[in-house]
Amino acid sequence: MLLGCIGDDFTGSSDLGNTLAKQGMHVVQYSGVPEGPADSSVEAGVIALKSRSIPAAEAVAQSLAALDWLRAQGCQQFLFKYCSTFDSTPAGNIGPVAEALAEALDADRVIVCPAFPGTGRSVYQGHLFVNDTLLHESGMQNHPLTPMRDPDIRRWLAHQCKGSIGHVAIGTVLEGAGAIRGALQAQSDQGHRLIVVDAQRDADLHTIGKAAADLPLITGGSGIALGLPDNFRAKGGLSATPPVWRGTAGQCVALSGSCSEATRQQVAEHAKSQPTFEICARAVMDGTLTPADIVAKLTRAKGVPLAYSSADPAVIDEVQIDFGRDQVAAAIEAFFQDVAARLVVQGVGGIISAGGETSGAVVRGTAAQELTIGPEIDPGVPALRAGPDLVLALKSGNFGARDFFMKAAACLQAGS
Repeated sequence: MLLGCIGDDFTGSSDLGNTLAKQGMHVVQYSGVPEGPADSSVEAGVIALKSRSIPAAEAVAQSLAALDWLRAQGCQQFLFKYCSTFDSTPAGNIGPVAEALAEALDADRVIVCPAFPGTGRSVYQGHLFVNDTLLHESGMQNHPLTPMRDPDIRRWLAHQCKGSIGHVAIGTVLEGAGAIRGALQAQSDQGHRLIVVDAQRDADLHTIGKAAADLPLITGGSGIALGLPDNFRAKGGLSATPPVWRGTAGQCVALSGSCSEATRQQVAEHAKSQPTFEICARAVMDGTLTPADIVAKLTRAKGVPLAYSSADPAVIDEVQIDFGRDQVAAAIEAFFQDVAARLVVQGVGGIISAGGETSGAVVRGTAAQELTIGPEIDPGVPALRAGPDLVLALKSGNFGARDFFMKAAACLQAGS
């Protein structure tokens, strides 16, 4: 294994796997830290954790355990992947995890770059944009678990980190890889270990990747991985033939727990032509709706049926006030996990999931341990093989076209 990656959720990890696979690497995504060694053909291993919203100390411990396993596989470089919208809070764990990994790897210059131009995320003068809107005005300020109130990544990280935060501006990035390497060294000499690097285009990310060829640790969104495979290719390290995709001949169903605006639009679009069933959070909490109820509806329906708990944030807020935020989140996750497990028993061949927490629950419910990265459905979202008879699509809430669920079903069933 050449590149060892640690993702803080399941959708983000598959997003990263998709980026690396498109650039020619043989990628496998693991659900948590594996117990045994990786197959020798794997060139990039992505360990998907469920650490995005947990306390910093727990996230650090899980991430270091993942690092230990990846080091044992012989990895030459490591990547800590978080969301391209930098999902976190002032007490969040992106900074602590990055600092802990840097300390373990004795890394004195660590790139921080959540940019992903393919989905409209860019970093300019240290500020994170979603298309032409600053992050804190994009809707992320309303995220139920990780509301983003400040687009200045340097300032946000300063709340979380022990050390000071550096910056490499876009003007330097445009000068090329040599200029970036020099700027990173200069920032390190000033005492900055974590260094935010601007990027507005895929070309910028390729240049940053070239500059990072000899760095032990990089952090960022999946876009930061665009230029890394070429570094290994230049050293003659890539040789595996990408696996041929084979879809499912079984039924595909969709599950959505994201409350993002993009996902709610996708749910509304899907409802125009396909069966949809609402999972009301209040009904879950008071026990009047069960996983068995939803599974029965999904497996009896034709087409690509969808069950969703996606709702306006104001509606979710009301339920959280009545039952408690953490209690509601845990109950909804457990509900989706149970639904996924029952769908597998019923012989469903493909599950499409929207939302990071939901996707984590789906993976746990299906008991999938290793996911082979397949073809891309939409930017940042690949098809995944979870077993001989099961394929998945795990979508971050903000990703995907309006007709994503139908596109995903077509991809999951292709070549069957």
